[in-house]
Formats: sequence, C-alpha cells, structure tokens
Amino acid sequence: MILPILQHPDPMLRQLCQPVLDAQSLAGLIADMFDTMYDAPGRGLAAPQIGKPIRLFVMDTTWKEGTRTPVVMINPEILSRSPEMQRNEEGCLSIVDHPVWVERPARIEAMWMDETGSLKRGSFEGFDAACVQHEMDHLDGVLILDYEVAA
Repeated sequence: MILPILQHPDPMLRQLCQPVLDAQSLAGLIADMFDTMYDAPGRGLAAPQIGKPIRLFVMDTTWKEGTRTPVVMINPEILSRSPEMQRNEEGCLSIVDHPVWVERPARIEAMWMDETGSLKRGSFEGFDAACVQHEMDHLDGVLILDYEVAA
C-alpha cells in the first residue's frame, strides 16, 4: 500500500524516534514502506517520513539502474566513519524539488537489525554511505536542510 509522505515543515520530521522492540511485528509496515519508496520514486524512506516515530528505514540504492537490492535497517547505529569526506547533491522525499549539497563521511560501518530481528553489520561507501547517513538522520529529526553547504 502506498502511504502518504510527510512534507517539511511537518513537526514529525523533527522528532527523535524511539527504538523498535519487536522487529518481526513490522513486516506489513516494511512492505508498505518499500511500495511507497519505489512509487515516490526514492532510494530511501525513513519511518518518521510516513508518520511513524520509530528507528526504522528502508533503502535500495540500485533499483533505478535495474537491479533491486532492498535493505531494511531497524535500530541502526554507525560504528565508525572515515576521515575522508564526500559532497553529494541529496534529494529528500519530504523536501520535494529542493536538492541540497551535503558533506558526509565517504565510508561508514554500521550495525542494525533486519526485518527478522537478526543483527547485521556492514560497510558502506560512496552513495550507499550517504544514503544510510541521510536516512539515519531522519531517525534523529535531522534534515538535509541542516547540512546545506555551498555548491
């Protein structure tokens, strides 16, 4: 089911989200979030963007190139950040038609739970790292507008 995406300046987008206690109870919501993200069309969608103040996001950084690689991150944490930085023009489904240049670490290592409740750990670089960091920011009430740097 396609869900409505909240738009800035909706106050829900600035809330600190709560940890998920039961990952397996989220199957329907996760499916709806992927449907919504692909329909938008975006590469990531965080739960607060659809009015759910929980630490959950979905992403798929490759689907627009033809290969779907869906990832579900529940209660994600960044374990390390590279000192090397990257600057990308980022868009946001909650801030339509207003891309922003954002500087972020080029590589990160993260830990999260998947939709079955299994603990995962992985490294991300380039666009994937930026996407993880962008979606994690949503879980802390941070938007790309807060990072805007000169082009």
